[in-house]
Amino acid sequence: MNKSAPLLLSALLALSATAHAAGPNDAQIAAIVVAANTVDIDAGKQAETKTQNKDVRAFAQRMVADHAGVNQQAVALVQKLHVTPEDNDTSKSLTKDGAATRTRLAALSGKAFDKAYVDNEVTYHETVLGALDKTLIPNASNAELKALLVKVRPAFVAHLEHAKHIQAELK
Repeated sequence: MNKSAPLLLSALLALSATAHAAGPNDAQIAAIVVAANTVDIDAGKQAETKTQNKDVRAFAQRMVADHAGVNQQAVALVQKLHVTPEDNDTSKSLTKDGAATRTRLAALSGKAFDKAYVDNEVTYHETVLGALDKTLIPNASNAELKALLVKVRPAFVAHLEHAKHIQAELK
């Protein structure tokens, strides 16, 4: 397990605790989606500036573009629905853990940075997919919000597969 996995697992545990209570409502789901995408945008921007590996840089650029696009769609939808994203334990944990991961990555360089960044991306996308499948999609009560989550899920799968491919190349 990489060093960022405990951070991500704490966010997932917070999400699971929320799910076992009554499940997050649509406003909380919106906040979780925005937080999760923002964390990956910020990590991608960091990788764009730190890596010297062209494959890692291209992947980071893809993460920034794709996750920014998802956030734009999510923000547009919540505005249309007149829903204000509601911070919750999971969204706060994601944001906090993302900052801690970026701090840890900032201390690395070269191949060590590339490996840690890509390892984190694998774990992160696995965690987000689990949250989508087990909590976010099942608990979304608004049909449009649920449809957006279902629509973006394949991109997260593609990101995970891409990250795993780079991870294998870096070994």
